[in-house]
Amino acid sequence: MASKKKRLLLLLLLLVTGAGVAYWWTHRPVANPHTLTIYGNIDIRQVQAAFNDSGRVQRLLVQEGDRVRRGQLLAELDPVRFQDAVDRDQATVAAQEQVLARLLAGSRPEEIAEARAQVAAARATLENAEVTWRRQKALAAEQYVPKQSLDNAAAALKTARADLDRSQQALALAVKGPRKEDIAAARAQLQADRAALALAERELRDTKLYAPEDGVVQDRIVEPGDMVSPATPVFTLALDNPVWVRAYLPETALGKVRLGMRAQIISDSFPGKRFAGWVGFISPTAEFTPKTVQTAELRTELVYRVRVYACNPQHELRLGMPVTVQIPLQNNQPQARSEHPCGH
Repeated sequence: MASKKKRLLLLLLLLVTGAGVAYWWTHRPVANPHTLTIYGNIDIRQVQAAFNDSGRVQRLLVQEGDRVRRGQLLAELDPVRFQDAVDRDQATVAAQEQVLARLLAGSRPEEIAEARAQVAAARATLENAEVTWRRQKALAAEQYVPKQSLDNAAAALKTARADLDRSQQALALAVKGPRKEDIAAARAQLQADRAALALAERELRDTKLYAPEDGVVQDRIVEPGDMVSPATPVFTLALDNPVWVRAYLPETALGKVRLGMRAQIISDSFPGKRFAGWVGFISPTAEFTPKTVQTAELRTELVYRVRVYACNPQHELRLGMPVTVQIPLQNNQPQARSEHPCGH
């Protein structure tokens, strides 16, 4: 009787085992020859946000964990000395603009009229000097005046002629106006002053730090009152859309995958959800499979590191998350990055 029971139990065990094997065989996962499946972990890009100028931090407007948008104001430096530089350069530009305007306008009518009057006065003085010289010459010939008087009259005549020549030259300059070289020099100086003003205005704008991309504040490195320079990071921003998967491509699959091919990312944290992505990088050199990625039996195989970018608009994929990447091998032509969803 006991032997019969043992046989029945053994038969039952064989039936259950056979049923299990049959169920596994009929429901076993079958590899899709038209889809390449690889495994990896989510990684993110980071930005060390810093000011373009040196100065004292006046305000920090975000905290660690805050989500920021591209172009959002993050922090400010004390702007006083930068504003003073702008005010100074604005005044310099205004003064040089007046200098150039005066040169371009030329001589005023009143200045030309004054020069003409000086020429007329110099001519009258010359005529009087000529009359005096002739009179002194006649008297000296008759020896009615000493020779010294004739010499004085001759000197006065020469001086009057020089004064007339100088007045005529001054009139000619007034009529012609400034030299073109002076105008060119004034224009060049104005251009230099405007460039200095533009630089001062740029430095004033650089007292404000804006987010370069959408992301999350990962680290707040300084505090208000700290002195910073362009080499001093103020915030570390984690750029989490798109993120990318660090995965490894077997050498046997290297010829099947090309940059720009579409991919889908699957995470155990979101069953049934697929994240759109694309192949963004394939390493040109082979390496051994990292221990954290594959089993011990596969560690000695050569693989190629790949980056598969993934759209993450809801910020569900997080740093370090293990994921599965599926790359269709048919009807999957490479596309430019800008043609992919969230490709930038």
